[in-house]
Amino acid sequence: MSFFHRHRWAAPFALLAPGVLWLFLFFVLPFGYLAYQSLQSGIYPNFEFTWAFSNFSEAITDNQEQLIRSFVYAGIATVIAFLFSYPLAYWIAFRAGRWKNVFLVLVIAPFFVTYLIRTIAWQTILSDDGLVLDVMKAIGLVADDGRVLATSTAVIAGITYNYLPFMVLPIYVSLEQVDRRLLEAANDLYASPRQGFLRVTLPISLPGVFAGTLLTFIPAVGDFINAELLGGPGQRMIGNVIQSKFLVSLDYPEAAALSFVLMALILVVVIAYARAVGSERLTS
Repeated sequence: MSFFHRHRWAAPFALLAPGVLWLFLFFVLPFGYLAYQSLQSGIYPNFEFTWAFSNFSEAITDNQEQLIRSFVYAGIATVIAFLFSYPLAYWIAFRAGRWKNVFLVLVIAPFFVTYLIRTIAWQTILSDDGLVLDVMKAIGLVADDGRVLATSTAVIAGITYNYLPFMVLPIYVSLEQVDRRLLEAANDLYASPRQGFLRVTLPISLPGVFAGTLLTFIPAVGDFINAELLGGPGQRMIGNVIQSKFLVSLDYPEAAALSFVLMALILVVVIAYARAVGSERLTS
């Protein structure tokens, strides 16, 4: 008789062990060391653990503008991504027919190219001598001496594009689960297409909307590639500050403290959002 037949209680723990070990090695340990580092003081490379809680207050005070900008950019990008994603996901789920899988592949196709290359491509598209800027000048969206690159518009557009699939796919999954008989019943009860959508389709798809907004917003807040390549000094996000403190100024304690501040603020926003939309009702 095998070990698991004789000790069936151990089977769940054995199945969990690889995942728990992975999380411990690549999340808990780095997280703990980051916390240890955030309470250090001194100048590189002579850092000492001194319970320097002032690192957190200084991180907020010195980088308040970048923190606010990061959340504003991420929020705007998330809203724009939703406005584009919902109609697209709806069309794929209800109208694409046998071409459904083809369009889903097209949605995720950008992931076949690295994040950095995709952003550099946007840098080329929005460049001062690019076709996009010429067209925008021709139709009056940009002044003759204006530009798109190195502006907030370029950064938000890049963030929206790069994280759009994270919004489309969860919404599509929710819409795909809509029972078509419910729509037929709404039609039989003389509901207009608009009423059927608002009272049947939209409520059922809200879990996908909730998941999509989180999957888009959370990584967008900490993004630094788009601000680095598509923005200028006036568009620096908190991710750029953290990267600079770790790799350029070598101020590890404040960089670690700022990372914790960012995580805490994201957690507060997510909890507030979950309470506002009633995530328990959405997932029940």
